[in-house]
Amino acid sequence: MKLGECYLDIILVPLGILMSMAYHCWLCHEVRTKPHSTVIGTNATARRSWVSAMMKDNDRKNILVVQTLRNAIMGSTLMATTSIVLGTGLAAVLSSTYAIKKPLNDSVFGAHGEFTVSLKYVTMLCFFLFSFFCHSLSIRFINQASFHINLPPNPISIANPAYVTELLEKGFLLNTVGNRLFYTALPLLLWIFGPLMVFLCFAIMLPALYNLDFSLACGTTKINDANGSDGFASVAV
Repeated sequence: MKLGECYLDIILVPLGILMSMAYHCWLCHEVRTKPHSTVIGTNATARRSWVSAMMKDNDRKNILVVQTLRNAIMGSTLMATTSIVLGTGLAAVLSSTYAIKKPLNDSVFGAHGEFTVSLKYVTMLCFFLFSFFCHSLSIRFINQASFHINLPPNPISIANPAYVTELLEKGFLLNTVGNRLFYTALPLLLWIFGPLMVFLCFAIMLPALYNLDFSLACGTTKINDANGSDGFASVAV
């Protein structure tokens, strides 16, 4: 593989991934320092209040609790299934003779050697597998929370609102991480058509994520949380 053939792959693809990492590091900092300016931080506050309200009136709201947590589990299950299916497809292509790349060689910028093609598919496969792993753990924690949240109130029981909230936050944290890994893997799918497509996709995706992650209404609303911002120590992107 000649350096002249792969310099676009060496520059554009890592640059796109670094842009995504920098954005998510900054988002994580904003969630920890100014949680109510982000959708993630606002939702975390809402979940804490929701758990307390549901456990105080569990006799009348237990059906609502089951339905809400079931919807969250279904979302994680869908993403886990999609990730493992795409990962399995990539593994099948990786183990083939790479005949799929031959029609693209003349129309794609960047390197076309077998090592480069292997690197492309292995990178995408790793992202999808880690996404599947995070979503699987997310289902586990939300399932645990669904058992504890419906227990009768007991002052000496470990199933108190703080513990249930911790389980739920771990589940949603893993769900968020799994989603972000999946979103990062999608631009890498375009690496099959060349590194330029990967960089352009990252450049378009990050402003879209910014508009979804930050809410002007959340930033202008004053929310007085008794726990302060310490409750967001377990919240990340």
